[in-house]
Amino acid sequence: MASKQTAPIMNQGQGETSYAHNSSIQNAEQNKMKSLIEAVVVELCSNTGTLQPGKMVIVDLGCSTGPNALALVSIAVEAIHAHCLQFQQPSPEVSVLLNDLPENDFNTVVKSLVTLRQSNDPVVVTGITPGSFYERLFTSESVHLVCSSNSLHWLSKAPEDLKTNLIPAYDIDEHSRHERLPIVLEAYAKQYRKDFTLFLKLRAKELVSGGRMIISLLGRRSDIIATKFPFLPEIVAQILCVMVSEGVIDKEKFDSFYA
Repeated sequence: MASKQTAPIMNQGQGETSYAHNSSIQNAEQNKMKSLIEAVVVELCSNTGTLQPGKMVIVDLGCSTGPNALALVSIAVEAIHAHCLQFQQPSPEVSVLLNDLPENDFNTVVKSLVTLRQSNDPVVVTGITPGSFYERLFTSESVHLVCSSNSLHWLSKAPEDLKTNLIPAYDIDEHSRHERLPIVLEAYAKQYRKDFTLFLKLRAKELVSGGRMIISLLGRRSDIIATKFPFLPEIVAQILCVMVSEGVIDKEKFDSFYA
């Protein structure tokens, strides 16, 4: 969950098992956003009122680490350069801010930021903003473009209704699992509506007038039966159940592992 207390921790560094070397699926999703980002940059650069006084602030919420951390903001910076070159207009000064939870491997991210700062046209200033995107991160009316990929499906916390009704994160009994499915789906939907509404309210305060947001996240149509989903989460849950039965994992911890 994307909160300060409970968070998805990615393997740090640049080793063989690191997130940086095992995130090709996430990178493919980012590439699908390229045309959207380029189109939005053209809109922003064409609206001189939005960019007064010639500055643009671009943020990536949930930037992660490794090559993916710079993918979206790099697309935006390149689009700014291409647009200004084509129309022979001065480039705005660009501020690129990367956000993720404090536990993120920002040491690796900071080292890669040098590539963005080497650009002289446009001038690019970079920064790190650690924290949950379910809280205020930037000053009022300061951000022109918000990008986020594969992050906003993480909730701020496990649904309260599940914990209140003592519904475990996963029940090995298939019959019980299917009986509880409507309650579980509604609990997650309720928490998501609450979190996403908060996210929009916070970003509304931080965006300049005419600012833009481009967001990509996992989801499903509400009329698709959940059992048609990929089986990976269920396989992982079954493995964890076996580990509980063998005493490797504490059952109480497993029952609280909502995902």
